[in-house]
Amino acid sequence: MPLHLVGETLDKARSHYRAGTGQLVQLVRGLYVDASDDIDATVLKHAVRIAKYLYPKAYLSAASAVALGPTRDGRLFLSGRRKQRTRIRSLEIIQNEAPRHPSLGSAVIDDGMGEFRVDVSSIRQRFLEAFRLRGEHAASIDDATREAIALRLVEEYGTARDAATAVWALARDNEWYREGERAERFLLRNAAAVPIRNEAALDLIVAWHGTPIGHLSHDGFEWRWAPLDRHGPQLIRQTTPGKLPPFIVSLLPEGWLESVLKAKDERAALRSGKRYMSNITIVEHDGDLATLPPDILEARLASHSKDGIFTGTYAGPNGGEIHDGFERNLAKLFESGAMPRLSGIQIKAPMYLDNKGALVPSVGRPFTHILKPAGTSGFEALPIIEWLALTLGRAAGFAVPTAALVPMPEGLPPALVVERFDIRVGTADTRMLALEDMCSVLDLPTEAKYDSTMERVARAVRPLSTAPDEDTVILLKRALFAWLIADGDMHLKNMALLKIANVGEAKFSSIRTAPLYDAVTTRIFPHLERDHMALKLHGKDHRLRRADFRSFAHTSGIKAEVADVAINELLDRMKPAVECAALPSLAFYGPNGHVMAEKMLEIVRERVSSFA
Repeated sequence: MPLHLVGETLDKARSHYRAGTGQLVQLVRGLYVDASDDIDATVLKHAVRIAKYLYPKAYLSAASAVALGPTRDGRLFLSGRRKQRTRIRSLEIIQNEAPRHPSLGSAVIDDGMGEFRVDVSSIRQRFLEAFRLRGEHAASIDDATREAIALRLVEEYGTARDAATAVWALARDNEWYREGERAERFLLRNAAAVPIRNEAALDLIVAWHGTPIGHLSHDGFEWRWAPLDRHGPQLIRQTTPGKLPPFIVSLLPEGWLESVLKAKDERAALRSGKRYMSNITIVEHDGDLATLPPDILEARLASHSKDGIFTGTYAGPNGGEIHDGFERNLAKLFESGAMPRLSGIQIKAPMYLDNKGALVPSVGRPFTHILKPAGTSGFEALPIIEWLALTLGRAAGFAVPTAALVPMPEGLPPALVVERFDIRVGTADTRMLALEDMCSVLDLPTEAKYDSTMERVARAVRPLSTAPDEDTVILLKRALFAWLIADGDMHLKNMALLKIANVGEAKFSSIRTAPLYDAVTTRIFPHLERDHMALKLHGKDHRLRRADFRSFAHTSGIKAEVADVAINELLDRMKPAVECAALPSLAFYGPNGHVMAEKMLEIVRERVSSFA
């Protein structure tokens, strides 16, 4: 039962021709249906799309904001600039005048012609709409729906009183005083939930190490997380009603991969793949879980590398033809939903290292290693610089994942392959592992990954860590290391907690700061010559001195003498490490690999020697 919209699904001339030949029936200007269809049924099925086409500045309100569609008797309720009624066969569009300061949300509708977005009254506003005097919009919302909305408001604001306060704020903004009074009285009563769905609704199964731990649903307007009643630690929490849990947000693609997947929103991103970091799989059907390979290390990178160089066989994306390029070949791999999804701005490829040393894409295979290819436009040496940074980090005493430079085919600069530390290390390993970055820990969106301080990170880690004193000292040393190597990209997503539980245990047995990863000297790259620290420390992100780190230590609960020992130990390790640091023997380092490496080491030498 297709709907035809002039300017969207067909042009004006063709619509006139097909209507003139009896193929189409015109309902209103610009709106047609097939003459052979059940016209009344077609109109009702596509009611919201019709309203959006005719009144693009109006929004769904009252019962239609709840159901995201017309009522059973064919009424669709809108709010817009003026009061008016429009009858189209079996559909009656009833539009009232919108308040001066509406509170709106965005919902996803799928009527069989594809998904589209439409503005709807927010939860607070539709609750006030239910109590408007002498209006069809209010009458369209029955008692059961009122109670469902009330329950949702109480869930969001914590108590009925707080929910009433929030509703009253919106009522005052729009001078809906009587509505506010009636809504308040109703909110102080107990409410019962009424399930509401539309065709765009999602019900996803979230599994950890292949075992379902909860359902993630979306009704077209908001998210709900429902953990399964199982004996195990709480990994995912929904901190804000209606919003995607921060742990799930931290897994979603961003940057280059987000643009490749062309995911319009969180729903599209979650539908595009099944496998994620932290041993998480998200599927629509239980049967899909059995088809996905577990991420278990079968071969160690140390066995297939020597002196920092990968000695196995690279069988991943290559440069191909000039017009194709490495990025396009890698993007083709991500077209498959079987390819694991990664977060992070930098281009990365999920890889699998087998026992024979073959490094291949993780499509349909375990995801054991991460390949980071060279960048472009002055960032060709990025893998080399990260390898040096990780090498210095290991010498400085940090836990660092095994990494090696990979000679690439067809004249490409070397890439970096890093072994995952958040997965099991063999079939006998039964640990439950998860990596939660600091954006998730602090319940901040990905775009806010630079909007925090090291003090805030320490305050969040201390109560969660199973070794709080050790981890706060590690954070102190991590911040100092980032300053010494001029790492301006140690943001909230480049620090994390590694959580480990044993099967059957109700709590995590270990929650510790994760090993050092994604460390890089940013100041040597184009347009980053004056790059500062990503997160402020003691209110500063530049020209840091010992006093700043001692102040951080004091704020974080580290004794002064312990802080001084940690700082001196790191400096004592860094001085000989930077003097001995050198690139491994590799035939080709790209156009400026050696030069960029020397620039990096020069910066580190200067900062280590001048630190006071």
